Amino acid sequence: MDKVVDLQIWQMAAAYVFVLLLLFIVRRRGINREKEIIISTFRMTIQLILTGYILVYLFEKPNPFFTILVILIMEIFSIYNIIKRVKEKLSSRLKKIIAFSMIIGTTTSLLFFILIVVNVSPWYDPRYFIPIAGMLIGNAMTGISLGVTKLIDGMYAQRNLIETSLMLGATPEASCKPVVDGAFDSAILPTINSMVGMGIVFLPGMMTGQILSGTSPVTAIEYQIAIMLGILGSVALTVILFVQLGYKTFFNSESQLVFADK
Repeated sequence: MDKVVDLQIWQMAAAYVFVLLLLFIVRRRGINREKEIIISTFRMTIQLILTGYILVYLFEKPNPFFTILVILIMEIFSIYNIIKRVKEKLSSRLKKIIAFSMIIGTTTSLLFFILIVVNVSPWYDPRYFIPIAGMLIGNAMTGISLGVTKLIDGMYAQRNLIETSLMLGATPEASCKPVVDGAFDSAILPTINSMVGMGIVFLPGMMTGQILSGTSPVTAIEYQIAIMLGILGSVALTVILFVQLGYKTFFNSESQLVFADK
């Protein structure tokens, strides 16, 4: 394979021309996004630089405690982001279900992927564990964020229909099934859509990174297929846990529909 091209400082700086281009466009179009673009670019840069140095240390000194600590931080940050993204005020029960679904869904998917699919030894090898965890947790976070919004909107929009079903003798599960199914469908759709165009319309980030680092394209494809299927499973598991438990927070102990009016 050809030698990997190491980017110099001036080359990295040149890439920020694309940020300047975006700032020029939004300013010219009168779109008030300049501050958000600058802050997000600055945060991305600082976060990735710090992450790079931390990963170098972790890779050189593998330790199960540090690996688990990093995953725990990822989970906490993802749960915080989900709650922050949702505009509606969430009940404490719903927040707990979000946390439970994220932790159980992503951890189960991650352990299966590491122990069965990749079969890494030792299992806590940060070179595999942390990047894979990041992809599974990140995509699950996006899925649940969509699921939360769709579930809440659906419960309010279908309120009269659900109450009518309950009065006719339907169980809470049966009366909420269309809303729950709709929330689940909306949450997994972005992942399915990305799979449709993968390899033809675009090359995924992980695969591109491996190829640029000198890995054989065939090996990169094998890992990308496995990772994408792992992401699909992680999103599906976390979202189904959330929607199946989340709708129950709209009912009291007597199976009566309860809303905090918007």
